[in-house]
Amino acid sequence: MRAVKNLLVLYTGGTIGMLETAEGLAPAGGFEARMREHFAQLTAAPQVHWTLQELNPLLDSANMQQHNWLAMRDAIVTAVDAGHDGVLVLHGTDSLAYSAAALSFLLLGLPVPVLLTGSMLPAGAPGSDAWDNLCGALRQFEQGLEDGVQLYFHGQLLHGCRASKLRSEAFDAFAALPRHREGSRASEVPEALRYGQQRQPVNLAVMPVYPGLQAEHLRGVLDTGVQGLVLECYGSGTGPSDDQALLDVLRAARQRGVMLVAISQCPQGSVVFDTYAAGNRLRAAGLVSGGGMTREAALGKLFGLLGAGLDVEAAEQWFALDLCGERA
Repeated sequence: MRAVKNLLVLYTGGTIGMLETAEGLAPAGGFEARMREHFAQLTAAPQVHWTLQELNPLLDSANMQQHNWLAMRDAIVTAVDAGHDGVLVLHGTDSLAYSAAALSFLLLGLPVPVLLTGSMLPAGAPGSDAWDNLCGALRQFEQGLEDGVQLYFHGQLLHGCRASKLRSEAFDAFAALPRHREGSRASEVPEALRYGQQRQPVNLAVMPVYPGLQAEHLRGVLDTGVQGLVLECYGSGTGPSDDQALLDVLRAARQRGVMLVAISQCPQGSVVFDTYAAGNRLRAAGLVSGGGMTREAALGKLFGLLGAGLDVEAAEQWFALDLCGERA
């Protein structure tokens, strides 16, 4: 851990910099001037040296897509190559945990810390949490941060692959709930997965298991050309295992090269296929265990692996290993 001396603030939009419009709050440019004006009024402003870059277009994070993750990744890598030794990403809260997880896998091996933050209310709004979150994040860089991707919100420093948004209005919106951790740590990250390698968009889907899920529902999703599916199972990784048609749909998808991942839909759950026969039948149909990974982490990891061009067999091998703290 080391103090950061030359920080890039990457402003992507989000509530933190929104201004009122005729249609409601919307992302607005010019946030650097607002930051500098605010800090000039503080008696104990953060002292880390920073410069700000705005991504174009600025986004309400409800509109975040894979190509925006790739644009963030490119901007961060370019900044590090140019001499920045830390990056603070200002981001909307709706998809903040998804972006933190995706960047964790897009920036494997990056030799600087990356921190994401945002706010529940815009900077300048009465009672806003924006300046507290922003100043708190900057002070994290002053004190020193480990390399890798983390999320800072409401005084909490959270692992980039362990955080989820749990509350839609409260300031303590994010948390990392206790989830079972399992999986051996990869001895090294392969060159194909390191931050310097370009990635491509991937057709991914997430689908919950629920009473009434039918084979045709699942087939309808998989027939859209999905390359990877995160199936949110019950409890420890179970589902309707007596539905042979549904199992056949999963098996056929895996045989044609679709990667199938099982996670628990319980906020503090974990997939352990061996616990129940129902779980074993899902594994036999081609699903691989996500252990205690969150939805955000599982989706981000699938994106990182398949977006690097790995085939499904190689992707399954690396998915089972811990790459950056997501599993162990």
